[in-house]
Amino acid sequence: MGKITGFMDFPRETAPYRPVEERVRDYREVPLRLPDDKLQIQGARCMDCGIPFCHTGCPLGNIIPDWNDLVYRGRWAEALERLHFTNNFPEFTGRVCPAPCEKACVLGINEPPVAIKQVEVGIIEHAFSAGLVEARPPEVRTGKTVAVIGSGPAGLACAAQLNYAGHTVTVFERSDRIGGLLMYGIPDFKLEKQIVNRRVDLMRKEGVQFQTNAWVGKNYPTEKLREFDAVVIAVGATWSRDLPIPGRNLNGIHLAMDFLPQQNKRCAGDVVPDAESILATGKHVIVIGGGDTGADCIGTSIRQGAASVTNIEIFPRPPEDRTETMPWPYYPMTLRVESSHQEGVLRDWSVLTKEFIGRDGKLVGLRCARLEYYTDESGRLASREVDEFELKADLVLLALGFLGPEKEGMIAELGVELDERGNVVADENYMSSVPGIFACGDSRRGQSLVVWAIAEGREAARGVDLHLMGESVLPTLDTRRLSLPVRR
Repeated sequence: MGKITGFMDFPRETAPYRPVEERVRDYREVPLRLPDDKLQIQGARCMDCGIPFCHTGCPLGNIIPDWNDLVYRGRWAEALERLHFTNNFPEFTGRVCPAPCEKACVLGINEPPVAIKQVEVGIIEHAFSAGLVEARPPEVRTGKTVAVIGSGPAGLACAAQLNYAGHTVTVFERSDRIGGLLMYGIPDFKLEKQIVNRRVDLMRKEGVQFQTNAWVGKNYPTEKLREFDAVVIAVGATWSRDLPIPGRNLNGIHLAMDFLPQQNKRCAGDVVPDAESILATGKHVIVIGGGDTGADCIGTSIRQGAASVTNIEIFPRPPEDRTETMPWPYYPMTLRVESSHQEGVLRDWSVLTKEFIGRDGKLVGLRCARLEYYTDESGRLASREVDEFELKADLVLLALGFLGPEKEGMIAELGVELDERGNVVADENYMSSVPGIFACGDSRRGQSLVVWAIAEGREAARGVDLHLMGESVLPTLDTRRLSLPVRR
């Protein structure tokens, strides 16, 4: 619980960002790190609140008060163990998770909440620096083999848990590097790739096998998956939502996920051929879509030297504080300001894009309409156009979300049932309609957060273990055991 009076004695403090004028010139991570003594003070703010709602706010069920207290007392090794009991990759969530746990913090009712995310990343980075994070291969092997398709956070978490349970796990990744969206979806200024590689290297030492450039259903036959005792689909939601309006075929309009991975490759030292290269340098950029992917496009465009960056969103501007429709401890849909939004972008809401305007086949602008929102007779939110205007644009990046996993190839060939949204249907043990084939992460639940992907991967691993062995040593969110899974 930290110090009894800590929440009254100490203010909330989080690590500062590097100055804007400095950070926009590189792709290194934006936040700095709080020193250990300040992290201990933040741990001291955790209250003896009776019912720690932060547990329910966190999809992983992290035992947050425990490791806050351990950090406050300087017991870093124990804090690491307690954190790893529920979260395989705190170095990822401590950087890119929007921290729903903090929105559910009891202290947050009338004071700034405990800096949970700050303490989380502090624990794992202290542990790596102090040599506390070591490879833990399983004591015995079961003789069972599992194929995990996709190496994003869901696939990696599933593979790690199955490996701890003693199964031989092979992770198949269609790209040239392991990490999925961690590697090619999130910019380096939010998650430097050495952080991903550090964990992947540790998993290799623990016995997990990785195959890159292995696109199941294309250059790796789907039928070869029959060689495994179980298969887990963890391919994410990679089918991007498009904007099929007049002028969509003009040169200069691209999906966000065609744009962002290229810069990640450049940061890794790869050369992107000129014919394929999408760059914002010297261009008037418009990012359509107000979520995390849109923010990533903004920060990347600014670093590439865009002449201007404008971000438009069809929905109205969210409120800055909770409203009556967003009661504590539920996650509030309030205005989010990411680091990229502080770097020189014009944000605008209630904007409908009606047409892309071109000249000689090239994009030169957008025709838009301003929307006015109101409540209709049935009580639903509706909108009407109030006026039209044009925006200058040389480059448009579509960050409109995702429609589920790609269906052609592996998923179609496996014959698994899909729901009305195009996601893989799975039961309470994460098994699909085809026995022995499981699904987790965005491919099962739809586009979501990294923390949800890790939680899904862990739960699916338990379902696989139960299917293969008749019982499971792996924990669930409802039956957390305070030790790493071991099969003897």
